Amino acid sequence: MIDAIMNSPYVKSLPFLWEGLQVTVAITLIGLFLGMILGALAGLGKLSKIKVIRGFWTVYIEIIRGTPIMAQALFIYFGLSELQLNSFTTGVIAIALNAGAYIGEIVRGAVYSIDSGQTEAGRSLGLTERQTMRYIVWPQAFKRMIPPLGNQFVISLKDTSVFSVIAVSDLIYQARQYYNATFEQFETLVMVCLFYLIITIPAALYLRRIERKMDV
Repeated sequence: MIDAIMNSPYVKSLPFLWEGLQVTVAITLIGLFLGMILGALAGLGKLSKIKVIRGFWTVYIEIIRGTPIMAQALFIYFGLSELQLNSFTTGVIAIALNAGAYIGEIVRGAVYSIDSGQTEAGRSLGLTERQTMRYIVWPQAFKRMIPPLGNQFVISLKDTSVFSVIAVSDLIYQARQYYNATFEQFETLVMVCLFYLIITIPAALYLRRIERKMDV
């Protein structure tokens, strides 16, 4: 019985898929971390009263949101070949740029949704514009960002699947390599889907728990 399980095509694919999963998660987490920084800058930049700053971030967001992530990855990897970026770094940059644009809109929308009376109250207390943003507006806005940020994590995780076109050894790339050698496409792809679900479902449940605690 145990031998039959261990020799199952589902189980035999695990070591290969595990290697790919580690790469997928690493690209997602590093890319999202950078994307959140970029997104915060983009979102606040779009709210800037300075036209040049607002215009710059608006152009960035529209270009990234208007083009597919696969095209962005190919452009970075092949179009900017003089930079000699490896496939892993390219994937991280593509996720960061892509997520940054969407997170920028999340930040802008969350900050914009805070009632203007909150800002006026902060200013009436003698706080500067920056202090009002930091201590009054931003904490309230951040609570409203949690649900869409959770969605962005799931989207970015799944977006890494396109990076196999630039030979990133992610989950999809490893799966292709494995089933091309063993011809066990169905079993391998079932395990790929399970791996994605093992990450996305607990992440979604955890985020819902945070939402309830923070009364989002």
